Amino acid sequence: MNNTKMILAGALLASCSAVSNVQADNIVLTNDDGLTSNIKALYTALKAAGHDVIVSAPCSGQSGMGAAVKYLRPITPLTQPCLNNAAAPGAPGAGPVTKTEADFDYSDFYYVEGTPVMALAYGLDVLAQERWGSAPDLVLSGPNEGQNVGKIVNGSGTVSNAQFAAGRGIPAIALSAGSNTAGAEDEAGNHSDNPLSVTVAELSLHLIEQLQAKADRKSLLPEGVALNVNFPDTFSAETRWEFSRHGSYDRYDVKFVADLSQDPVAQSYGLGGVPYPGITIGFNAEEPTRKQLKDESVVISDGNIAVTPMQVGFDASFIERAVTHQRLRGLLSR
Repeated sequence: MNNTKMILAGALLASCSAVSNVQADNIVLTNDDGLTSNIKALYTALKAAGHDVIVSAPCSGQSGMGAAVKYLRPITPLTQPCLNNAAAPGAPGAGPVTKTEADFDYSDFYYVEGTPVMALAYGLDVLAQERWGSAPDLVLSGPNEGQNVGKIVNGSGTVSNAQFAAGRGIPAIALSAGSNTAGAEDEAGNHSDNPLSVTVAELSLHLIEQLQAKADRKSLLPEGVALNVNFPDTFSAETRWEFSRHGSYDRYDVKFVADLSQDPVAQSYGLGGVPYPGITIGFNAEEPTRKQLKDESVVISDGNIAVTPMQVGFDASFIERAVTHQRLRGLLSR
């Protein structure tokens, strides 16, 4: 991210000057996990705060799918139930959640049998237009069941959703928490509500209210900026917020192994009897350098909430472009 955008995003969170409040009343809430305890808790908190919320999530868990989109492929009826029995086999490939609970109203919940970005696009291009006749004021992606920090964000559906929305000019925030925020699954495939999800939702709402209080020019975030927010494994209402960056320190160690059955991490996930190659993911054992202390991986490892402003798009900075142009002068026409 260039310095101007970093300064603007930092000023947005830290400024004490009085500015007009902005109400992000119309919100599309999405994720890459499906119908989870986290998304239900955040929806409940947003509704209680007076927001109008549409939930549009993938039918099943889509972690690691990043910004993948299945172009021009009809989304056919379901052959398997969605996660948490959000919809049953035979239901349309995209539509309202059909699950019913005595103490929870799913009338604002929708699913898509597709990737995270496809689910968000459904929320933006169909559901938001039907309800509001316009784009939402804010897109929230998550809270994910597992942090998205460092280079792993390149494959994160949670983060890609925020990037997709911000690329359309919609303020967007990616939210991720530890895997300990997931709800337990019973024999019927239903997931319980996790009390930790409520705390994540309350903290997320606090972040939104802070942005509203300091919003400028009727936008919660500077143009071309989205936020990547990560909660540590252990947190409470008093947990500190830290301004951070993706950085170069990786919390996760992602690698391809020739035999999953011989990998300790894969074995801990019950794959000890699977003698096939695959991708494994563990934790980085290296200590961060002094220059990496504000990297979001380090911030959450220190028990703080990491707030990282993200540049939307792939443009290099002015200086980086100038240096590259100089190296290509003999090739370029001008």
